[in-house]
Amino acid sequence: MIDPQLLRDNPALFRVSQEARGESVELVDAALAADRVRREAIAESENLRSTQKSLGKQVAQAKGDEKATLLAEAQSLAARVKELAQAATDAEADFAQTAGAIANPVIDGVPAGGEENFTTLREVGTAPTFDFEPLDHVELGEKLRAIDMTRGAKVSGSRFYFLRGVGARLEIALMNMALDKALAGGFEPLITPTLVKPEIMAGTGFLGSHADEIYYLPADDLYLTGTSEVALAGFHSDEILDLSDGPLRYAGWSTCYRREAGSGGKDTRGILRVHQFNKLEMFSYVLPENAEGEHERLVGLQEEMLQACELSYRVIDVAAGDLGSSAARKFDIEAWIPTQDAYRELTSTSNCTTYQARRLDIRYRTESGKTAPVATLNGTLATTRWLVAILETHQQADGSVRVPGALQPYLGGLELLEPVA
Repeated sequence: MIDPQLLRDNPALFRVSQEARGESVELVDAALAADRVRREAIAESENLRSTQKSLGKQVAQAKGDEKATLLAEAQSLAARVKELAQAATDAEADFAQTAGAIANPVIDGVPAGGEENFTTLREVGTAPTFDFEPLDHVELGEKLRAIDMTRGAKVSGSRFYFLRGVGARLEIALMNMALDKALAGGFEPLITPTLVKPEIMAGTGFLGSHADEIYYLPADDLYLTGTSEVALAGFHSDEILDLSDGPLRYAGWSTCYRREAGSGGKDTRGILRVHQFNKLEMFSYVLPENAEGEHERLVGLQEEMLQACELSYRVIDVAAGDLGSSAARKFDIEAWIPTQDAYRELTSTSNCTTYQARRLDIRYRTESGKTAPVATLNGTLATTRWLVAILETHQQADGSVRVPGALQPYLGGLELLEPVA
């Protein structure tokens, strides 16, 4: 939910944001109108309740015919109070629905436009070159007996796979290295539920235009999460947090599920875009004024991970139309994939400002003693998709793959992944 007071004070901010996102600007005026109706209905209802209370005192003191007259008036007033209370409830619901459809206003400087309108902030490393024809990650995975797409499809269908042998070990090593990075950064590890209630999924903003990408279990009225961000955001729902000693930081390890309904047949080969994968997600609860600094901190940790894996990458400022409704700004880090001759996303980190916290009622106590919404941020530190870049970047002419030095201790000192005869 957006800030209603900010909407009233600065509707232009929301109009500019909606336009930059390519979404309805008229929705802002509709929300303003709904807000006026809501406040008028609440005021009228409260005024009439006050009159009813005063009349109740008069009835208690009256006698005889006067009391009978006042009782009749009180009964009539009670019916009117009930009508106005319902009108206020309906107006509140109408405003919540209308304002709830407005995306989080983007932070100043976020590029306008769609997926292709991002801004490149920096490129790090040199794209690898080979004096042989490089193999893609599927071919390498088959040679190493690390990835089995055929049996994955046999067991579960398209976009499923088995990681086996060194493939399974490599993912576990990567996740453990990321966990150590998170622990050193002050994040508390959590293994999160992967099934969540509708109100938690909606609270994080995932039941909007991309709801068809989420697996839903109607018999249980539960959703399978596509990221532990959902459970991590719900972890402190309906709570008042103590942030006096600094942010609350969590690292959620979970399996993730995505229907990929909107992918349109894109990236069907290999494990770049699949229905199930593992991920370690950072999540921070911070004071709103510290959110942008925390965002840079999360990006820094992600870059340290990519550098440890000796990958070439770029950091991009994602355009407004590609943010999703919750994010006010998102930075993606894309690694170079040699056989695609392109950068592909490995991580993203989003500053959701107070948007999710308002929807999930997560607050902190201000110096004045009042409560206000916290800011939430999330960022991926490792996921299955990283194996694509690691295998392709560090491949050798004989089909073996060199293990980056930082990962070797997590693989028992293994320096080379070798083809299996």
